[in-house]
Amino acid sequence: MTVGGFLVTLVVAIAILMVLILRLKMHPVLALFLTALGLGLALGNGVVDTVNLINARFGGTLSGVGVTIILGSILAMGIQDTGAATSISNFFIKLFRGKRLELAPALTAFIVSIPVFGDITMVLTAPIASVLSLRKKISMSTMAAFTGLGLFLTHGLVPPTPGILAIAIMYGADLGMVIFWGIIVSIIAFFGTWFLLRNWTEKEWIEPRQDFVAGFEMAKSDKVSDLLIEEDNLPSALVAMLPLLIPVVLITLASFSNVYMAESSPFLGLFKTIGDKVIALLAGVIFTVILGFSKKDKVLTNNKRVTGETTNSIHEVMLNKWVARGLLVALLPLLITAMGGAVGGVLSAAPVIQELGEIVTASNILPVLIPYFAALILMTAVGSMTTAGLTAAAIILPMMNSLGISPVAAVLSIGAGTMALNHVNNSGFWIMTQFFNLDTKQGIKYVTIPTFVASIIAIAALTIFVSLGLI
Repeated sequence: MTVGGFLVTLVVAIAILMVLILRLKMHPVLALFLTALGLGLALGNGVVDTVNLINARFGGTLSGVGVTIILGSILAMGIQDTGAATSISNFFIKLFRGKRLELAPALTAFIVSIPVFGDITMVLTAPIASVLSLRKKISMSTMAAFTGLGLFLTHGLVPPTPGILAIAIMYGADLGMVIFWGIIVSIIAFFGTWFLLRNWTEKEWIEPRQDFVAGFEMAKSDKVSDLLIEEDNLPSALVAMLPLLIPVVLITLASFSNVYMAESSPFLGLFKTIGDKVIALLAGVIFTVILGFSKKDKVLTNNKRVTGETTNSIHEVMLNKWVARGLLVALLPLLITAMGGAVGGVLSAAPVIQELGEIVTASNILPVLIPYFAALILMTAVGSMTTAGLTAAAIILPMMNSLGISPVAAVLSIGAGTMALNHVNNSGFWIMTQFFNLDTKQGIKYVTIPTFVASIIAIAALTIFVSLGLI
C-alpha cells in the first residue's frame, strides 16, 4: 500500500468510527474493535493475523495499565468517602483568602485527576464548585471553565492517568520524567489560560444545579470562615492530599534516583522498587485505608449516601465496597484504553508507516509538533482523549528515530494534542455540561475553548523546553 492509500484508509476508518459512536450510538469498545478489525483487513492482513494483532496489543496495553487503573479507582472511592476532596478545596479557599474561589475546585481537580480518572474527578468536584458558586455568587461558566481545565490537563498530561500512562509505556519513556515535566507544562498551561480567560468567563451568569446546593445559602461575608465548606470530621489538608501525592512523589523520586544515583548505591534498588507504578499506587491506597480507619463514622455515612446500603463494618466498606465500587468505575476506562491500544497496534504494524515517517520528517515542521498535530486531528475526530492519544502514539512510534526527539517529549506532545478540541463527540464534554449546568452552546464556550487555549500554551511551553535541551 502507498502512503496516499494508507492516509485515505486512515481517514475512512476514523469516519466510520465516528459514525458508529455518534450516529449509531454503538458502545466505544465494540466500535473500536470493529474499526481495528476493518483497518487490519484494509491494510492487507488476513482475518487471523488481524485478530492476533488486536489480541496482542489489547492484552499488552491491559497488562501495562490494568492494575494501576483499578488501584486509582479504589483510591478515588476513598477520597470520596473520607471527605478528602472537600478538605483540599477548603485548603485552597484559605490559601487564596476567599478570593478567586474558582481556583479552589479547579486546583482540587488538577491534583485529584493525576491518579484518578477524569470522569470520576468531575463527580467529586462538581458539587464543591456548585456550592462555592452559590456562596460567592460566581457563575458556573467560570467554575466549569477552570474546574474542567484543571482535570483535563492532568488527565491528558500526567501519569498514572490511564491514557498518558499507556502511551508512556508504549514509548519506553521514563515515567517519573513524564510526570515531572507533565506537571510543569500543566501548571503553565493552567495559569496561562486562567489569566487570559478569567474575565471573559465571568460575563455570562449561569446558576449552579439546585440538587448540588440544596441546604446551602449565600455567604454572609467575604470572610474565609463564611466561605469554607463545612463538614464534620474532615481530614487536614495535608493528610487529604497524601493519598494522591504519595504515588506521584514515589514514581518521580525513582526516576531522579535512576539519573543521579550511582548504580552501586544501596538505595537505588529501594527507590526503584517503591517507585514502581503499581507499588506507588498501592502505597496511596494503603494510606487511604489508614485515613478511612481514622474517619470511620464519616466513611460509613458517605458510603451509605452513595450506595444506599447500611453497614456498621468499616472493614467491609474499605476492603469490599471500595473495591466493588472502584471496579465498576474502572471497567470502562480499562476496556477503552486496551481496545484503543489494539487499534494503535494494527496501525503501527503497517509497513508503510516507516515511509510516512520519512515524508513527515523531511517537511519543515518542528519535530515536536508532529505528534501534537496527529493527536489533535484524531481527538477532533474520535472525541476520546485516550483513544486519540493511543492511536496517534501508534502512528508516530515508528517515526521516532527520524524525528530525533526524546520519548518524554513525544509523549507530552501527544498529551497536549489530546487536550485541543474537546467537544460534542467526547463523553467527558457531556458529563461536564450535565454536572455544571451548561447547555450545549455554553459547553462549547466554557469547556472546548479553555481546553483549546490550554493545549496551545502547553505545546508552546513544551517546544521551548525541547529547544533548550531540557526534555
